[in-house]
Amino acid sequence: MTHALGNRRLAVVISALGCAQIISWGSLYYSIAVLGESMRRELGVSSSLLFGAFTFSLLVSGLAAPSIGRAIDARGGRPVLCAGSVIACIAMLVMAAAQGPVSLLVASLLSGIAMSACLYEAAFITLNQIAGERYRTAVTALTLFGGLASTAFWPLSQTLLDLAGWRQALLTYAALQLLVCLPLHLLVPRAFPREGVVAKSAAPAAQAQQVAPASGSRYNYLVLAFALSSFVLAVLSVHIIGLLKDAGLSPGQAVLVATMIGPMQVLVRVLEFVFARHVGPVGVGAVSFGIMVLAMLALYFVNGYSAWAFVAAGLYGFSNGIMTIIRGTVPAVLFGREAYGALLGRLARPSFISRAMAPFAFSATLAAGLTRDGAILLLAACSVLAGFAYLRATFFAAPARP
Repeated sequence: MTHALGNRRLAVVISALGCAQIISWGSLYYSIAVLGESMRRELGVSSSLLFGAFTFSLLVSGLAAPSIGRAIDARGGRPVLCAGSVIACIAMLVMAAAQGPVSLLVASLLSGIAMSACLYEAAFITLNQIAGERYRTAVTALTLFGGLASTAFWPLSQTLLDLAGWRQALLTYAALQLLVCLPLHLLVPRAFPREGVVAKSAAPAAQAQQVAPASGSRYNYLVLAFALSSFVLAVLSVHIIGLLKDAGLSPGQAVLVATMIGPMQVLVRVLEFVFARHVGPVGVGAVSFGIMVLAMLALYFVNGYSAWAFVAAGLYGFSNGIMTIIRGTVPAVLFGREAYGALLGRLARPSFISRAMAPFAFSATLAAGLTRDGAILLLAACSVLAGFAYLRATFFAAPARP
């Protein structure tokens, strides 16, 4: 059994988890964008194979998510997070020593397992066990740290690449996992799920829905909403600069516009943190899906270097920033927080798979002849469908009985 931590201890744990999130996201997820081209040239592999290996790691992460969630439910977050840091260290070492496709795929397999064991979902499940009724604000505070990962690790990766090469960069990240992330994860207290824990919401209607079992139409609609939104947001995370250039922006202008995304993610998470007590997570989620649709429409109207480009990037940043939070909080409102690790793991699997396949699938549609405008309208349609599924899961589904 566990009890909610005191405010000061919880703040220490969130800070520890947050610093570990920055390093884990930066090394496991963001570094490939900077190191990938040098890796490809030295290993003598194609871009398709290199980024296919990265896609493979995301697929592995999605497949492992339910098992990781159940493990945290059964054993608490500390041993799983610590294991994730060790596996991430080994993955970085194997990748740093890679000589060809086989070793690259082995490293990607280990990276996928590590992602599932030490990125957001694992940290959210851990916070569910130790934060008590401060779970929502704890999740938001944690994502404030995670939002800094690309800001910190893209330039760090470039600096290490310029100074010592990609292999030394990966060795540095392996050392960070072992010497920084592992000790930080050891600060997480031993914790096991409490009986009878339920999530509270500021919205009475949402409170009435807490007893719904994690199955049936409500669950299926939520899975669909999260999977579709993950698809759309993952496409933009990879292709937004290309789509902006196709709309007439120069490479420098496209990069400048894209730099708005990170600050907007952090800003919206700060706003969510400040005003969380006044708005329930279900309502915040509805706003996020609406903003995602508006982001697609704004992107459709971009024609050259104009205000529309900045509006599209800003709206995308807002939507992506909120979406990370609601994936950790809305399921607690709809289904309660018993066996929450297993629940988040089940919800995460389709989203991870969708996120992994999105960039390739979108590139394939463009290669097949779909125009830029047609591709954006397709993303807008996916956004609308995701929003509809979310509304069916939250506002329009009759509360089920346990």
